[in-house]
Amino acid sequence: MPMLRVNGTELYYEDTGGRGPAILFSHGLLWDTSLFAPQIAELKSRYRCVAYDHRGQGQSADSDLHTIDMDTLFADAVALIEALDLKPVHVCGLSMGGFVAIRLGARRPDLVRSLLLLETSADPEPSENAPKYRLLSWIARCFGIGLVVNATMPIMFGKSVLSDPTRAADRDAWRRQLRSNRRSLWRAANGVIERPSVYHELSRIAAPTLVMVGEEDTATVPAKAERIAGAIAGAKLVRILRAGHSVTVEQPRAVTHAISGFLDGLG
Repeated sequence: MPMLRVNGTELYYEDTGGRGPAILFSHGLLWDTSLFAPQIAELKSRYRCVAYDHRGQGQSADSDLHTIDMDTLFADAVALIEALDLKPVHVCGLSMGGFVAIRLGARRPDLVRSLLLLETSADPEPSENAPKYRLLSWIARCFGIGLVVNATMPIMFGKSVLSDPTRAADRDAWRRQLRSNRRSLWRAANGVIERPSVYHELSRIAAPTLVMVGEEDTATVPAKAERIAGAIAGAKLVRILRAGHSVTVEQPRAVTHAISGFLDGLG
């Protein structure tokens, strides 16, 4: 199991190798590297694809931090990019991974070739969401994450895939993914709930940027993606039909097509 010791922790990562330009995949809360499996399977023949688990999630080391804040995750990503000699790297981040990617683009432009910001936001967590998310986090911490899976599914996935009878096997797999999370995930959840705004940093991003959002995303609604795209010079916005907050697995072909087309257009 490939582990890299950086920034006082151990991060699990997967590296396809190859001589092509590198893409770093940074997942969202409740997920791990598997969130990008469909995209990596298609892109690895032309790109060096590196996916990693955030500290306290997936197969990376646990954390004793009360709050795994976004600046800590940003520092982890910087250390990983430098340790694996990925720079300049295309950074693809979804939700929490997007919070990290925005910081990389704004604060360490020397490391970034382009940004792909999926289902993410530059704003704090909306005040109306925080109480519900804190309650779900508390239940998972005290009684196990299995008790909150049903309540979490509509947050993570769009209504189209949740109601599609042909996607039953996918839904079962996603429920297993949610149940696989460790109880200590509340530390990472705190980081998401308590994150500050970085909207004022978007104007500093000079790297080519693709912003992507599912039309049915209720966790980071399409207006959040529009707000990001409007603040980054030259950013391209793509909206994916019949998808919610986990667009890479809900509509993998559409997402891969959009990513591939964007990267090809960079020359």
